[in-house]
Amino acid sequence: MTRFLIALLAAGAAAPALAQHAGHSAAAEAPPVEAHQDHAAADPACPPEHAAMGHCTPATPHGAATQAPPIGPAPAEAMAGPEHAADAVWDRAAMGASRETLRREHGDMPVSKVMIDRLEWQGRRGENGYAWDMDAWHGGDVDKLWLKSEGEGGSRLEHGEVQALWSHAIDPWFDLQLGLRQDFGSGPDRSWLAAGVEGLAPYWFEIDAAVFVSSKGEVVARAEAEYDLRITQRLILQPRAELNLSAQESAALRLGAGLSKAALGLRLRYELDRRFAPYAGVEYERAFGDTADFRRAAGERRGGWNVLMGVRAWF
Repeated sequence: MTRFLIALLAAGAAAPALAQHAGHSAAAEAPPVEAHQDHAAADPACPPEHAAMGHCTPATPHGAATQAPPIGPAPAEAMAGPEHAADAVWDRAAMGASRETLRREHGDMPVSKVMIDRLEWQGRRGENGYAWDMDAWHGGDVDKLWLKSEGEGGSRLEHGEVQALWSHAIDPWFDLQLGLRQDFGSGPDRSWLAAGVEGLAPYWFEIDAAVFVSSKGEVVARAEAEYDLRITQRLILQPRAELNLSAQESAALRLGAGLSKAALGLRLRYELDRRFAPYAGVEYERAFGDTADFRRAAGERRGGWNVLMGVRAWF
């Protein structure tokens, strides 16, 4: 009996210690409530930084995806009101007149320009000469009336031409040009239909290319390219190239089929004023094929170097 009472008292004394030990074990094994909630909110497939940018939608603590707001057209009340916000504050008719004035003065008003690209004396072997190349235009951003003239001569006018063209912008950089050309000078007078493009190619090359069909059925083409290399703000070196081609041989025009003439030159100009610049340079010009034969038969040189002096101006 005595032994039974001693065992019972010992078990009673050990029970609180065992309960305390069990509590510590349970606390160690169970994570805190806050940590469990944070772990549940952090979806591994949608980190917080991605969710903040709107790249994904994290799962809810219960594993269900958060519903995204519906996507659709804006409600009618959001689109209510005038087309222009200023009309809600100021008189609509007055604002309409102001917008029309802005449009006309910043893109619709007609402008004009006269450009003398080359007006030069040419020092040739045997006989000096002269040449000109100029144009003028009037119109808006899209459509213009364009006039062009160029020619050359020595003791007499060798060749001259004038063109009247309708110019229409086909993109921000190039214009399509259609119209008429009339020749004059010592050669036969010819009237031509003209079609070409003019504009600014990539890397700031100025391009002018055209095809001409005469009243006699002759077809010729010409392409010119220029580039302004600025040495300083006022000193400019301009390389220039020109190619002339003919679809057929023409004894009247002294042209052979294919490449008839080419020229390559350098002009160094100094802008005394932005609108007036004297220049000096050199140019090599040569005829090819049957065109060269026509020149030799007339006692003319096939080609060679020219020393140039001239002016470039616009207004």
